[in-house]
Amino acid sequence: MKLFFFASAIVLSFGVLSQDSLKTRKLDDVIVYATRANEKTPTTYSEITPKELKSRNLGQDLPILLNFSPSLVTTSDAGAGIGYTGMRIRGSDATRINVTVNGIPLNDSESHGVFWVNMPDFSSSVSNIQIQRGVGTSSNGAAAFGATVNLQSSNVSVEPFFETSNTVGSFNTWKTNVVYNTGLMNDVFNFEARLSKISSDGYIDRSAADLKSYYLSGGRYGEKTMIKAVLFGGQEITQQAWYGTPEARLTGGDTEIQELIDFGGEYGTPELEANLRNSGRTFNYYTYDNEVDNYRQDHYQLHLAHTLAANWDLTGALHYTRGRGYFEQFRENDELVNYGLADVVIGTETISTSDIVRRRWLDNHFYGLTYALNYGSDNLGISLGGAWNKYDGDHFGEIIWAQFAGNVDIRDRYYDGNGVKKDFNTFLKINYQVNDKLNLFGDAQIRTINYETAGLDSDRSSYDIDTDFTFFNPKVGLTYTLNSSTNAYASYAIGNREPVRSDFIDANPGTEPEHETLRNFEAGIRSRGSKFSYEASYYYMDYKNQLVVTGAVNDVGAPIRTNVPQSFRMGVELSGIYRLTDQLTWTANLTLSKNKIDQFSEIVSASFGEIQHSDSDISFSPNVISGSDVRFSPTQGLTLQLLTKYVGKQFLDNTSNDDRAIDAYLTNDIQISYDFKVKGVKNIGLSLLINNILDEEYSSNGYTWGYYYGADVLYQQNNYYPQAGRNFLLGLNLKF
Repeated sequence: MKLFFFASAIVLSFGVLSQDSLKTRKLDDVIVYATRANEKTPTTYSEITPKELKSRNLGQDLPILLNFSPSLVTTSDAGAGIGYTGMRIRGSDATRINVTVNGIPLNDSESHGVFWVNMPDFSSSVSNIQIQRGVGTSSNGAAAFGATVNLQSSNVSVEPFFETSNTVGSFNTWKTNVVYNTGLMNDVFNFEARLSKISSDGYIDRSAADLKSYYLSGGRYGEKTMIKAVLFGGQEITQQAWYGTPEARLTGGDTEIQELIDFGGEYGTPELEANLRNSGRTFNYYTYDNEVDNYRQDHYQLHLAHTLAANWDLTGALHYTRGRGYFEQFRENDELVNYGLADVVIGTETISTSDIVRRRWLDNHFYGLTYALNYGSDNLGISLGGAWNKYDGDHFGEIIWAQFAGNVDIRDRYYDGNGVKKDFNTFLKINYQVNDKLNLFGDAQIRTINYETAGLDSDRSSYDIDTDFTFFNPKVGLTYTLNSSTNAYASYAIGNREPVRSDFIDANPGTEPEHETLRNFEAGIRSRGSKFSYEASYYYMDYKNQLVVTGAVNDVGAPIRTNVPQSFRMGVELSGIYRLTDQLTWTANLTLSKNKIDQFSEIVSASFGEIQHSDSDISFSPNVISGSDVRFSPTQGLTLQLLTKYVGKQFLDNTSNDDRAIDAYLTNDIQISYDFKVKGVKNIGLSLLINNILDEEYSSNGYTWGYYYGADVLYQQNNYYPQAGRNFLLGLNLKF
């Protein structure tokens, strides 16, 4: 009988494989098994196969391709799914979603964010994606506080192939890539290479993206040992669309726009005012031509899988990520003192402000190793593993032009700081098959973090942090087999995670943010049938000291967070696949949830003080999320799909105020795919995707801020991120 811990690898395999190719595929898959769930794992998860990815992979970022997964909500700054995109799962944003590539942490060590724009077209080099909701089985990186997304890069191909994909579409969107795979040479070697280029003008004004990426892998697959190198990276130049569109511009009239000009504080020049008045839904506050984000990131991984004996194997990986880049900004009439500059004296005139162009840089290194020793028999699987990682990142700002330069030289740094973070964890996982029906699961992880910073932050304030955390994250659960196609599961897990960099910087003087704790209970039932498959699950996520936005903003307009003692997420997730006929299949999911904070103090402005709220909704946490995919295949190779997504109302802050909310929205996409063969070509794929076919006007993200003026008059501004109306992408894929 095959080793117990290879169960997930067997599930991931597809097609008809020879014994040699099956062996090789298992060696490839085993490098990610420690972070993966399978049918015997008592956690809630879903998987996206290469076939599902390929049908929608027309240049949009990976979060958009996952849009129809359970409990998932996506957003795009540029409104068309290319550039800066993001996703939330169960209401949790990217900083709370643990993401790994081949078991290597992808989240930024300081911000905990994942910036998909840094790895464009990576979906063309992915063999499988598993999304675990809740704490899941996350082992490496920060604890999952909403979900875990495990990406596995391309598996070995036994047969050689050359493939190219090309897309044209709305907003001057273009994508082209080429992929070459050598096949399995001499029964042991395999190499793959990909080059990609994506460009788009974006839906929002001045939100263009110019993206380039590459992927290289090569491995030796022996009888007992696999060594595989994986290299991938990207270069992105993206015009900034971070500001959003004010509500007055979206839905207001002349009166609301004038109020925005009078009280918003951002439209002090005729040019800015004209931009606001003359724009529509596609408004972009930034008018400077080179208001761009320019960043490059390269990833290097070396993996080893070795069979020690019949029931033992060893896996390990070394990794290194290099990131460097900046975003450039034009600042009108900025205070020179903000840059540590003296006033400029010209004749009898003293000048204290100047137009300035600045660049704010990140220059970082992230490296480390992961390892696991595994034992598997008929009824017992044990994994003892861990990881050590170090992040070393510089944050600095440069002035590259000033109207009144004074004593500044080009590239002078007006702030300069460094952060170093060391992260070590070790874990023990046990799966024990008690009998034919009952499987027990246990996982104990110890994680230690040291975080040190020194230097000046962007507002030139000193930020010296030296803090340590030690977390114990246990997980227990069971899976009970009801019959050959159905099982039930239940689990209880505790996750702890440290605050992010900005939480320390924005904390009140003399205080530090506290770490967060999540107690997560999951229970569900899964059934797999030839006609009908379903999963129903219940979750309760109890947070202690969750960090939530206060309503205040820092010096660059980013929301400030604070710990709240008690909060929770509770919900039911339903998903299923119903094969009505051989040609017609319906896949659907529905999440109903309740997301609450017991007590919350809203900070409106420093002068006004705080407003107390109780039993308020957690921001960006819709109570209803659903997705549907009706797929009709009338003839071989032809597939017609109707893709529907509903997202309920989301609040922009934690006050449950209906005047600060994103309206519920319903979108429908249509996709037509046709695959066929001709002599000399293994496959020709044509795909037409019409997004938002009913031309729904909606926004998928936003933020709010306000202040009191006078005695008790509140000015509140909501900014939103409108998404594109009806638009299309047309793709051609050739495989030789």
